[in-house]
Amino acid sequence: MIKLDIVNRVAEKTGVPKQKAEQVVDALFNAMKDALADGNRIELRGFGVFVVKPRKRGIGRNPRTGKEVPIPAGKTIRFKPGKELQAKTSKK
Repeated sequence: MIKLDIVNRVAEKTGVPKQKAEQVVDALFNAMKDALADGNRIELRGFGVFVVKPRKRGIGRNPRTGKEVPIPAGKTIRFKPGKELQAKTSKK
């Protein structure tokens, strides 16, 4: 599923024009990006939780040469599905 599919479903389910649905979807995604960029946690009841976690620095390996390469510390985004989403996806 791509963003256009989400826009089409929102327009279909709500009866709003596709252009308005696209603005809503864009606004939602931008709000989520901004919140995660600020290090905030996003909790959507029944869907799941997005959280920014620190990532430790480590040592990787260049697959072409086999030489060890340092990997810097950073941040990563993690998603933990909610109970309803977990139950819905495990049935299929």
